[in-house]
Amino acid sequence: MLKRLLGKTPIDVWVIKQVDIDLLHLCGRATLEARPNRKAVLAALEEGRFAGAVKMATGGVVLNAKLFQALVPVEQCELLHDNQARWRGRDWSLSQVPQRCWTFPGRLIAQPDPTSASDALISAEDVAGIRQRVAQSTPQHPGEVVFRPENANEDHPLVAAKDDGALAPSRPRTGREWRRDSH
Repeated sequence: MLKRLLGKTPIDVWVIKQVDIDLLHLCGRATLEARPNRKAVLAALEEGRFAGAVKMATGGVVLNAKLFQALVPVEQCELLHDNQARWRGRDWSLSQVPQRCWTFPGRLIAQPDPTSASDALISAEDVAGIRQRVAQSTPQHPGEVVFRPENANEDHPLVAAKDDGALAPSRPRTGREWRRDSH
C-alpha cells in the first residue's frame, strides 16, 4: 500500500528482444523497479532510454535492460490470437524468444516452432555470419581423402618387407591364439 501511495509499485512490461519489419521477437513479461518514481520510469520507457534491472517473470532471472530493444508497458501492447500483437497502432507477428537467446548479443531469426501444431514461430540465433567467417578461415584440404583397408599398403615398395624384422615392428595379432607353453 505504501509503495502505491509513493508511486513506487513495480511496472509490468513486455520484453522485446528485437523488432523486425513486421515481427516482434518477444521474450515475455517482466517487472521493473519504479525508481526514482513510476512517472520517471514510464517516461524513460517511452523515450527508449530506460537503464536498469529487468526481472523476468519466467524464472525470476534479473537481466540488464541493454540486452533488449524495447520494454513496453503491458497496457501499451495487446496480445491477440494467432501469435499476433497490437503495438504502436499496428499489428505485428510474434516470435517467442527462448531463454537461451535472452542474452545473445547478435541478431535473431524466426523459424517455425517444431513443438507447435499451429503456425507459431520461435526465435533462434542467426549464426550465418559466424558460419561464413569459419568457412573462410578453415584451411581446405589439398586433395581427395581415400579410405582403404588396414593392410592395403603392405605390398607397397616403400614399406619394409615382412621378413625384415629390424625395420618392421611386429604387430600384435588379433583374435584367439593357442598358447605354446606347456601345462
